[in-house]
Amino acid sequence: MLCERADYNIMAPNPIKSLTALPGYVFAELDRLKAEARQRGHQFVDLGMGSPDTPVPAPIIEALIEAAKTPLNHSYPPFMGVPKFLESAAGFMQKRFGVSVDPTKNIIALSGSKEGLAQVAMAYCGPGDVALVPDIYYPVHARAALLNGAEVFYVPSPASNGFLPDLTAIPADVLSKAKLLITNYPNNPTGAVASKEFFAEAVAFAKKNNVVLVSDLAYSELAYDGYVPPSVFEVEGAMDVAVEFHSTSKSFSMAGMRMGFVVGNTEIISTIAAYRSNVGYGTPTAIQHAAAFAFDNYKELAGPVCDRYRRRRDAGVKAFQDIGWDVEVPKATMYIWNRIPEGFTEWEWTIALLEKSNLVVTPGIAFGPGGSGYFRISLVADEQILGDAIRRIENVYEVSK
Repeated sequence: MLCERADYNIMAPNPIKSLTALPGYVFAELDRLKAEARQRGHQFVDLGMGSPDTPVPAPIIEALIEAAKTPLNHSYPPFMGVPKFLESAAGFMQKRFGVSVDPTKNIIALSGSKEGLAQVAMAYCGPGDVALVPDIYYPVHARAALLNGAEVFYVPSPASNGFLPDLTAIPADVLSKAKLLITNYPNNPTGAVASKEFFAEAVAFAKKNNVVLVSDLAYSELAYDGYVPPSVFEVEGAMDVAVEFHSTSKSFSMAGMRMGFVVGNTEIISTIAAYRSNVGYGTPTAIQHAAAFAFDNYKELAGPVCDRYRRRRDAGVKAFQDIGWDVEVPKATMYIWNRIPEGFTEWEWTIALLEKSNLVVTPGIAFGPGGSGYFRISLVADEQILGDAIRRIENVYEVSK
């Protein structure tokens, strides 16, 4: 006899305190504002999220299809990654940066670099530990450590220092508990770049203070005007203390495929692998083969993507200049970072642009305390649409008034 289902009003247990203690996620509030605007029939250009708007290059799709047809690729993937992908990632490090690594010991395939960044923080930072994070940061850089019960020290990264972290500003009592230092150059959201000299300073700092140096190099192939982003491993001794994260999301428009890798010190790589093996089963094999093709042919495939963002950057900068705004011309990434005019809070400015200029931007506070007073525009629309949207900022604020 079948029992009728009873409806019970059961109160779920409380989630962990580290989750409920996290500050509100700014992108969730931005999504709410956009949803309400759509319900009112409001149309707008969304330059808030940094999600590529162009398709994956056709040869990568073809490589994915071929890999998906192979029955051997339908099983669970190896924890570290399939040999073909690991070899291609190692080849990319050699050809692009002149860095030699062992694909069997120095690399792990990731389902996007974001998950790996979270996992290295969770593998090293627990209660009583501190993660050193620039005060303008991609959210996972800080939130993963906080979720794991660790503390975060926000390293001042002012515009006067090129948005680079001032490592001399970290107090001794913080350094005694620090486990990680996270860097991200070219930087999301500021577009700031770093030199080999900065990475040499960071490597020396990590060695002196016995911390893991984490380099997030997701934008290595989106650089302009002759600037070539370096790898931390171009610095002598970096392999003693560092790991570096690479992604296919931006360079090859593969954001929806969730593919990247971490490379670096064998002990740190082993620690990340140990954490990953307890919480997941690796990255889909067919997607690894597609990403391997991308890294094998990175010059031919990433070049047109970079050129597209450069044209958009130029159009966006010109649009700001057309309405009388000073704007820092980014040498890399797919963003323009600018100050909010006086007289507006971050949310007042964001809402005003949405309502009066039909433009969605991201308030700088989404990226930490150092982002207060700024906003970010993502170059995720063609030049004409992008330029027209930026020029409509005059509907809210005129520089000449």
